[in-house]
Amino acid sequence: MSTQIESARKDVITKEMKEVALMEGKPVEYVRDMIAIGQMVIPNNTNRKARLIGIGKGLRTKINASIGTSSDIVDLKAEVEKAIAAEKAGADTLMELSVGGNLDKIRKEVLSVTSLSVGSVPLYQAFAEAIKKYHDPNKLTEELLFDVLERQCADGISFMAVHCGINRLTIERLKKQGYRYGGLVSRGGSYMVGWMLKNNRENPLYERFDRVVKKIRLCIEPWKWPSCRCGA
Repeated sequence: MSTQIESARKDVITKEMKEVALMEGKPVEYVRDMIAIGQMVIPNNTNRKARLIGIGKGLRTKINASIGTSSDIVDLKAEVEKAIAAEKAGADTLMELSVGGNLDKIRKEVLSVTSLSVGSVPLYQAFAEAIKKYHDPNKLTEELLFDVLERQCADGISFMAVHCGINRLTIERLKKQGYRYGGLVSRGGSYMVGWMLKNNRENPLYERFDRVVKKIRLCIEPWKWPSCRCGA
């Protein structure tokens, strides 16, 4: 099965492109051309039927609602209610960002009650599971990380924030610059930087980016930018 970007680059117009063009009031050729050059995406997962949405240049602004448990408050019922409320309020997409509780169960429950495309941050679950299993986020294994990524794809996640933009080179540059004034503000990014420094290793999401794409391609028609090795 070709991805949307692969189809667009072959001048093929897919049913998803037609649907987005109709929703947005745009010529379908415009949608195809913007996808082909990486300026528009249609998040989609073949394991779950979700409402199609186009995101990118020339389309209406989209609203993404973020929900999720914390390490202090784990309430599955509340997360389900949040997902339903977000869709009723007109959200276009949803981010499931839980870090506390049974993360697989929470994700599956949220996916079951909404028709929206749902996104995630795999590092959140990967480090949460490393803490639970090893009592140390820096003991996260590469296999556990990729296992989490694959599980989330298999459940029906339509898009992901993949922290492959931070690598050893960027850390060295930050050191030379005296680090950032505001420090690391990304939860997943700060965990990954700590893991890299502690283990003296490269970021697996950067070093094994081909494996990342392969895992995602198993069930997602990826919102992948051309020649991307910088992350999202």
